[in-house]
Amino acid sequence: MCGLVGMVAKADVGQDIYNALLVLQHRGQDAAGIATCQEGKFFVRKSRGLVRDVFRTRHMEQLRGSIGIGHLRYPTAGASSAEESQPFYVNSPYGIALAHNGNLTNVEDLRRNLFKTDLRHINTGSDSEVLLNVFANELQNLGKLNPGPEDIFEAIKGVHRRCRGGYAVVAMINGYGVVGFRDPLGIRPVVFGQRGDDYMIASESAALDVLGFSLIRDIAPGEAVVIDAAGRLHTRACAENARLVPCIFEYVYFARPDSIMNGVSVYKSRLRMGDRLARKILRERPHHDIDVVIPIPDTSRTSALQLAATIGVEYHEGFMKNRFVGRTFIMPGQVQRETAVRQKLNPISVELEGKNVLLVDDSIVRGTTSRQIIQMARRAGAKKVYFATAAPPVRHPNVYGIDMPSAAELIAHGRSEKEVETRIGADWLIYQSLDDLITCVAQENPKLSGFECSIFNGRYVTGDVDQPYLTKLEAARKNS
Repeated sequence: MCGLVGMVAKADVGQDIYNALLVLQHRGQDAAGIATCQEGKFFVRKSRGLVRDVFRTRHMEQLRGSIGIGHLRYPTAGASSAEESQPFYVNSPYGIALAHNGNLTNVEDLRRNLFKTDLRHINTGSDSEVLLNVFANELQNLGKLNPGPEDIFEAIKGVHRRCRGGYAVVAMINGYGVVGFRDPLGIRPVVFGQRGDDYMIASESAALDVLGFSLIRDIAPGEAVVIDAAGRLHTRACAENARLVPCIFEYVYFARPDSIMNGVSVYKSRLRMGDRLARKILRERPHHDIDVVIPIPDTSRTSALQLAATIGVEYHEGFMKNRFVGRTFIMPGQVQRETAVRQKLNPISVELEGKNVLLVDDSIVRGTTSRQIIQMARRAGAKKVYFATAAPPVRHPNVYGIDMPSAAELIAHGRSEKEVETRIGADWLIYQSLDDLITCVAQENPKLSGFECSIFNGRYVTGDVDQPYLTKLEAARKNS
C-alpha cells in the first residue's frame, strides 16, 4: 500500500509534491521519492525513510521542473531497501519515470516475457519496475517519435492486456507530461483535481484539499488520465470489461478519514461502522456491563465514538500515543511491529483502573498488537477488558498490495472467533459482520455494487489466484 502524487503546473512542482507526500505519509513509511523534469532532463531524489528525512533543502533545490511525480513506499513485493525506492526510471523510449501502488499477480510471467521477448532487463525484485518496463515496451512498440494522447492511451491498453492484479500508477514521460491510470477493477485508489491551470493526481483526495486543489473525481477503473506539459487534460477508458470493485480495507484502515474515495466519505463510513458494531453488541450482549469505550488510536477513533453514543456508554481516551512512532501495521517485519507497539502507546491508568473497558480497534490482523494492548489495560488496573473490531475476521492473505502474504501470520486463519478471543486475552470479543461492513461503505454510492474483500472471504476478484499461487507467494515471502 503506497502513496502516489503526479503534478503538472505553471511553476516548479517539487515543493507541492513534497507537501502532498507529507499528507499521504500514512500510506508508506519505508521510503520516499520525487522525480521532476525540466528541459528534457530528469531530477530524482529517493531514499529510505520518512518524507521529512529523505528530502533536505539541497535536494529540493535540485528538483526543478513544472512536471513531476512522487511516491511513498510500503513494501509488499521486493526487498525493503534503497534500491526498491520509487520512482523507477527507464531511458527508452523517451525517458519515463513511474511510481506504482498495488501488486501484480502475474509478475513472474511478465518478468520472464520482458527478458525473453522484449529483451528488457529487470534489476530489482520490485513488480513496479516490471510494470514500468511493460508500459515502456508498449510505448516503444508504437514507434512514434513524438507520442500524442492517443498513442499513450493505446500503450496503456497494452498494459491492461498484459498485467493482472491491483494497481494505481503515475508516470512522467519526458517531453510530454504526466500520466495516471488504474487497474480495470479499480482495486487501488487514485483521484485527480485542479487548481487554476494546475493539475494533480494523488492516491487520496486529502492531498488535493491540503494544497488547494478541487477534486474532479476518481480515475475510473481501467481509465487513463494524461496531462500534457501545456496543462491540457485528456481522459480515456483503456480497459475492456472494467468495473468498480475497490479494496474495502482502505475504508477500514488505510485511508485518511478526511478523504473521499469512490464517492464515499471515509469518515462517514467509519461512523456507520461504529453504529453497526454497536447494534451488534446490543443484540448479542444486551446486558453488558461496559463502563467506558476506549479507542485504540488513531484509526478506530471515529468508529469508537459512534459506538459509544449508540450503546449509551461514555467515550474516553485510554491510551496516549507517541506521535513520533509510525503505523505499526505497515512496518516491515514482526519484530519491528511488536517493539513499536510498546513505544507507541502508553495507558492512561485513571481511565482504566477498576473499570470494565471496551477497547475498539479498526481490525485484528496478526493479533500481536491486540494482545499487547489488552495486557497494557490489565496492568493499568482494568477489571475486565472487552474487545470490538470494526472489521470482520481477517482470515486470508492479500495479493493486491497489502502486507498480508501468509495465512499462517493471520490470527483468525483456521480459528473460530472464540479461539481468537482466547489468544488475545479478551474477556469477550466481537467482530463486525462482512455484510454490515459492506453496507457501511456502499451506502453513499449506489454505483458500488461490489468490493475486493479477499482478506475476509477468500474470494480474489481478478480470478487468477488459487492455492498453489498463495503457497508459492508465502514461500517466497519467507525466503525474502
